[in-house]
Amino acid sequence: MTTNFHVIIPARMSSTRLPNKMLADVCGLPLIIRVAHQSLKSQATSVTVATDDSKIYKVCQEYGLNVIMTAIKHQSGTDRIAEAAQKLNLASNEIIVNVQGDEPLIAPELINQLAAFIATKNTPIATIAHAINSTEEIFNPNVVKVVLDNNNIALYFSRAPIPYYRDGYTKTEISLSTQIDVLRHIGIYAYKVEFLNLYANLLPCNLEQIEALEQLRAIYYGHKIAVMQADQAPAAGVDTLADLERVRTIIANQV
Repeated sequence: MTTNFHVIIPARMSSTRLPNKMLADVCGLPLIIRVAHQSLKSQATSVTVATDDSKIYKVCQEYGLNVIMTAIKHQSGTDRIAEAAQKLNLASNEIIVNVQGDEPLIAPELINQLAAFIATKNTPIATIAHAINSTEEIFNPNVVKVVLDNNNIALYFSRAPIPYYRDGYTKTEISLSTQIDVLRHIGIYAYKVEFLNLYANLLPCNLEQIEALEQLRAIYYGHKIAVMQADQAPAAGVDTLADLERVRTIIANQV
């Protein structure tokens, strides 16, 4: 049975590591258009870009995409999606999948799987993680880690190496066995609209601001996040110029 859901792509221009990346050329198409086209290959009922930038808005219109202008003040993509959901007048029981605006290689099947996953869970949010198998990634603060309980509900997300293996957890020597279970969080989310309406009124918390991880706001206020474990890592997004060049090469080779 197909799960009914909508995709909303938050897109802002103010990226510090790669300025104006939403409109960066990726083999003839702006990055945000590549992401939207991938999302349109999913089973989503609709795909909408939510932005605070007039240039992104205009480009999306030129390519015939659904696009909504949202406030500049939003501190996170989830805040922006919450406003977009209200403007779309979506029912409280509908599902939204948040596809990041810098994920041009996102697999449509992964979007479908996450929507189906949250439909079976009694949680307002769901996301994805996969096992880390390199020491470098575990200690890399740009790689977000997550720890789960026995029901695959997130206990905590961090840029630090969690869980910390006291008796053998060093940068040069680590045992990736059943003794530890290190999971990398993938920044794609599914929400129930009812929760987004609530989230918009929650004040940002210190943990969220210290770690720069918006999902910690939900956990701080007692909301559960179900985590679907993927067998392998999805394709990485675009955060730096090197990432952009890598994605260009991959897409060029697909043509």
